[in-house]
Amino acid sequence: MKKIKLLLIFTLLSVMSFSQDTIRLKHTNYISVFSKSKHYPVLVEWWLTKSMITCQTPLKRKDNFKPDPLLPEETNLLDDYVKSGFDRGHMCPAADNLCQTQQVQDECFYFSNMAPQPHTLNAGSWKTLETKTREIAIKNDSIHVWCGAVGVFKTFGSNNVAIPLKYWKVIYIKKTKEFKSYIFPNTSEKFELDDLEVKKEDVEKLTGLKFY
Repeated sequence: MKKIKLLLIFTLLSVMSFSQDTIRLKHTNYISVFSKSKHYPVLVEWWLTKSMITCQTPLKRKDNFKPDPLLPEETNLLDDYVKSGFDRGHMCPAADNLCQTQQVQDECFYFSNMAPQPHTLNAGSWKTLETKTREIAIKNDSIHVWCGAVGVFKTFGSNNVAIPLKYWKVIYIKKTKEFKSYIFPNTSEKFELDDLEVKKEDVEKLTGLKFY
């Protein structure tokens, strides 16, 4: 009984610590759950539809990276990334946000939607999945997407921005009720996207989250 009580106390303290460290930030097209200590989002969630990405005249992308006005101090990270060797990796992609207003595009460039990625990952398998996700949305319309980062390899910059150990993404296709799930090592090693596909339960175990 004593061991059970200690376990319950430890679990409660862990939950309280997590809830104090993270903050939920809601924007037009996405929600970010941002870690104030790690300075990256542990979860970003959004819906993507065909109409959101098939406009005839999408806005020209502007790399307007800036702090999130809902959490300006903890997301004031522009200088940290300079000469860090890491890309400012979008969680909710810029290309998903070019068919509405300039404000919507600007929101997706907040640092609450960024995490440090090697360029090989950001421009490689991560980008490949972003493109594939849009193709799925065009074909099946409404899809629900979750992604985020976990762990700390080391930190950089004056704000000690944490470099995650892994990234993950889960896609739910509403039309077919199908899930596609992926886990990405946060390294410069190149991977084929098919080699990174896992079961939804694997991501749930990694993150402690539940998807539907």
